[in-house]
Amino acid sequence: MSESPVPHEPPIYRRIADSLRSRILSGELRDGDRLPGENTLMADYAVARATARQALSVLINEGLAVPKRGSGVYVRLFKPIRRHGSRRLARTQWGQGRSIWDADTRGRPFTVDEVEVVREQASEAVAGVLDSSEVWVRRRRYSVDARPVQLSTSYFPAGPVEGSAITAVETGPGGVYARLSDLGLPPAHFTEEVRARMPGPRESTLLGLPGGTPVIVIDRTAYTAGGVPIELNEMVLDAAAYVLQYDFDA
Repeated sequence: MSESPVPHEPPIYRRIADSLRSRILSGELRDGDRLPGENTLMADYAVARATARQALSVLINEGLAVPKRGSGVYVRLFKPIRRHGSRRLARTQWGQGRSIWDADTRGRPFTVDEVEVVREQASEAVAGVLDSSEVWVRRRRYSVDARPVQLSTSYFPAGPVEGSAITAVETGPGGVYARLSDLGLPPAHFTEEVRARMPGPRESTLLGLPGGTPVIVIDRTAYTAGGVPIELNEMVLDAAAYVLQYDFDA
């Protein structure tokens, strides 16, 4: 009779990370607390510096901790934003003067900064979607609970929106979709494409991403009832800050 195989233990750096994660999730280590440093982990677990560094990297990559240069690694607890793909874009949301971000944050404070509104020549890719060589572009950054979570760049064909509030920094209640409705061009259908990648240097800086944190990229096109594309929105999300929810009927 053969003996049962011995279960394979995870690497030591994983076991250290699991122990630290348990202390975070139990509340022993709270948001803003400094995690044990590499020297402490080396002494407590009798491991090399590279192993201690790997253990801390696991928590950083999971979004549970953030390194601060010259200071250490700190707990960064953040309740993920549940982004409901269809509910946030419903006409009952923006049509009644509410921001679609209200559906995401559900009362949590959010801010918009790094706002830029300019008229530009459309890139080949954008022109191919919107069938317009000139576009109005709205660039901005969103933060929730004072943490940057998303960069967003919206493109609109220049002709239909020229002179409207869409070309101003403040668009008014309901945002750009309410203003498109004012122009007789309310969005009636949306298409989103989702992919993941590593961030570029500028994205990492604006979102404050720890090394190794990926981003979720969502490209959304809004169409009028007649099937005319009226907006292309390219969004870059901190992957550690989001849960994407989509509901489907069988």
